[in-house]
Amino acid sequence: MQALQDIFKGKKVFLTGHTGFKGAWLLQILNQLGATVKGYSLAPEHDNDLYQQIDGEALCYSSVIADINDAAQVQAELVRFEPDFVFHLAAQALVRRSYQAPADTFATNVMGTVNVLEALRKLDKRCVAIMITTDKVYENPEDGIAFKEADKLGGYDPYSASKAACEIAISSYMRSFFPAADYDKHQKSIVAMRAGNVIGGGDFSEDRIIPDIVRAIQFLKPVKLRNPKAVRPWQHVLEPLMAYVQTAAILYTNPGTLSPAYNIGPEASDVLPVLEVTEHFIKAFGKGTYEITGNAHQPHEAALLLLDNTRIKTETGFTPKLTAHQAIEWTAKWYADKERSAVEKCQEQINDFLAL
Repeated sequence: MQALQDIFKGKKVFLTGHTGFKGAWLLQILNQLGATVKGYSLAPEHDNDLYQQIDGEALCYSSVIADINDAAQVQAELVRFEPDFVFHLAAQALVRRSYQAPADTFATNVMGTVNVLEALRKLDKRCVAIMITTDKVYENPEDGIAFKEADKLGGYDPYSASKAACEIAISSYMRSFFPAADYDKHQKSIVAMRAGNVIGGGDFSEDRIIPDIVRAIQFLKPVKLRNPKAVRPWQHVLEPLMAYVQTAAILYTNPGTLSPAYNIGPEASDVLPVLEVTEHFIKAFGKGTYEITGNAHQPHEAALLLLDNTRIKTETGFTPKLTAHQAIEWTAKWYADKERSAVEKCQEQINDFLAL
């Protein structure tokens, strides 16, 4: 913790997607590290979003409510701020929504990322940029083999395909404008980080299993499971967020020493099907029921997804701290605690995680 504070204290951080679920957790971490954060994002979708519950605007030096697709504004806000770090989280991150709005999904995820990269080209100072994509960027034959970072990119649904295209754009900019051999000229260190299926307190998104369970409990209804056998590399939200922060810290002190992309996920043996996640959450929460509805007439979603996390463990020293079951228990505890504020619950879990 102290080593990270030494690096981030007083530094300027440009955080896109700061009003989202992961963004709100990262905003709290960066605030705890003493960073000066400028957020850039659309407004929160709901009054009870985590960003609202923690009074996220008060944690920002500046909170810009704007569209990542507005290239001119992205560039103006980023360049004017002169950040030391950029964390790009802004995205259309829901698979099922991508079927409803495919063009918007591609625009936001691909061109929104290009807009950030273009702004970095105009930034005339040293900067570390962590570009967040997803574990769904791989062409997935669902053969049970964990993906490595060099595996073929692809995507069946518009969300996954847009994120694979986003990765191609990031790679192109790295090689074309920010090659490691020319670091002394451009002074930009850029890494793409692939994490997904995060769980944690304060997520109220649609079509995600934990928020769906919580809403079902709230309305005294069984949660409906479309794909109970689907297997995912579940992890607590603090796992990837701390990986982002630690990777950024390494790049700040040792530019050009890391690979261009990293998977962030649990150990290959620590993956669970949706049904087991549901049952364990209900047990940890203390109430709730479910029913299996099947996925007839539902948009395609992969039934199996595994990541190989060897590279990030070997090159950065980052290792998963919580098992999938522990991540579920931490999450259930957050939602079940109605006595304390969201800020108190988040800070306790951040501190507990750092203590690990």
